[in-house]
Amino acid sequence: MIANKLLQNTDTVIGKDELLDNLQDGRKLKIKFGVDPTRPDLTFGHLVVFNKLRQFQDAGHETILLIGDYTARIGDPSGRSEVRPELSEEEVAQNASTYLEQAFKILDESKTVVRRNSEWFGKMNFGDALSLTRSMTVARMLERDDFEKRFKSNQPISMVEFMYPLIQGYDSIVLRADVEIGGSDQLFNMLVGRNLQKEEGLPQQSVITLPLLVGLDGSKKMSKSYDNYIAFNDSAKNIFGKIMSISDEVMWDYFKLLLLKTDKEILDLRELHPMECKKQLANELTAVFYGKDVGVHELNSFSQVFSQGQDPENMPEISISKNSKECSSLLNLLAASGEFESKGQIRRLFKQGAIKLNGEKVEDPDLDTSSLSKDSSILKAGKKIFLRIIP
Repeated sequence: MIANKLLQNTDTVIGKDELLDNLQDGRKLKIKFGVDPTRPDLTFGHLVVFNKLRQFQDAGHETILLIGDYTARIGDPSGRSEVRPELSEEEVAQNASTYLEQAFKILDESKTVVRRNSEWFGKMNFGDALSLTRSMTVARMLERDDFEKRFKSNQPISMVEFMYPLIQGYDSIVLRADVEIGGSDQLFNMLVGRNLQKEEGLPQQSVITLPLLVGLDGSKKMSKSYDNYIAFNDSAKNIFGKIMSISDEVMWDYFKLLLLKTDKEILDLRELHPMECKKQLANELTAVFYGKDVGVHELNSFSQVFSQGQDPENMPEISISKNSKECSSLLNLLAASGEFESKGQIRRLFKQGAIKLNGEKVEDPDLDTSSLSKDSSILKAGKKIFLRIIP
């Protein structure tokens, strides 16, 4: 039954009876999902929701991808214990510039309606904003779990954060949304939209929440803020490697939420060795973004390096001579390779004893590169990064 598939993996469904009636009647519904471009990358946490949007698309419904270019300047306070830093209009525009390209790796572009909430909020005046605030009381706002916790612990809550749920809810009025989809931390905001629609005399949207994907640390939700994420734009090598780094317990949620495996399929997978399951997971998720051939290539490369203890055949190269002026130390040379997020990450790897040069541990990040062998050297950083250092 189509309805069962559309409600697969959901946490909470508000307005379920109306939704099921509409689906049974064959009505084409408007499905809304909003994303704020606070950072330039979409993550696998977003993939959970995009999978659901794609299911609605495939069932013939109209999906609306709302780019929150206006709300991003406020910052969604959901799950936050502090005020978000304010972003400029230019920063938001830059972050949003690649969102659609990333989103259409999962969504069907021909079936996706793209809107930006600056279309209507950019035209509102202060009087309009004040009128909108009449729809919500302070007491009701403090029912939000994160607001309540911050209020009791004397953490500041800005008035603009109080406005965020109203602004998100107003989007549903403008778009005439029949269904709004989001993570479980968005439930309050989406219910505000449902209530605002009722006040306007409009049919109330059904609200569907989906579980929050646990990040690479195995504890917090996947988030760019926590730096525990896999990005849509990560390389195939990094996607595969990051998946292989997750815990066995978290792996099953990834199968369920990212690959939409059924309980029966997961039960069958549990009969296999956990390492083999994780390889399959990494292979399939890499293939989602780069195709089956690349997924198989990364699987074979991983097996070659980690299962057989061999160095990879193809690895990035960094030349000492070409970078001699800026890279007199090993730390600076590694930073110039572009394989690391920051010098801080490299220093941490040195401290952890995770840097090896030709199989020997190196502990000094300030090692003079002129002391390296005149032949090429193989450097291994952690479990996933290999570099060929050439004279």
